[in-house]
Amino acid sequence: MKLKRKYILPVIGVLLILIQLFRIDKTNPPVDEKLDFVATMNPSEEIGKKIVAACYDCHSYTSEYPWYTNVAPVSWWIKGHINGGRKHLNFSIWNEYSDDKKNHKLEECVEVMENGWMPLGTYTWLHPDAKLSDQERKDMIAYFKSI
Repeated sequence: MKLKRKYILPVIGVLLILIQLFRIDKTNPPVDEKLDFVATMNPSEEIGKKIVAACYDCHSYTSEYPWYTNVAPVSWWIKGHINGGRKHLNFSIWNEYSDDKKNHKLEECVEVMENGWMPLGTYTWLHPDAKLSDQERKDMIAYFKSI
């Protein structure tokens, strides 16, 4: 049993080194201003900045990839969040959505913000500018409801 235990850490170390060979794609598709939510919906400057800070990293084609996205498996986890976020709501292609879909997405924005589900706590921990005060959250909810 002791013989097997002494190989565990070296094997884990080798595996951690090997998985670094599997990189994520960090390229963002181009953004067409005619399709972008903030560019076309003209929120107030304050609301627009908060939407970008709190939402766009995962819900648009303007994702930024900090240094820790160079380290697997953290990079895989973050890329999964970005892919999932874009699939669910992509502010960069807002004007490609039908009116019904836009209305549904706005209702979802209100719901997730009222429940405090977004932005994710794991995101705001590393991106303090994305953290919303109670008033900012109320203002964003009111804005989404007003559209």
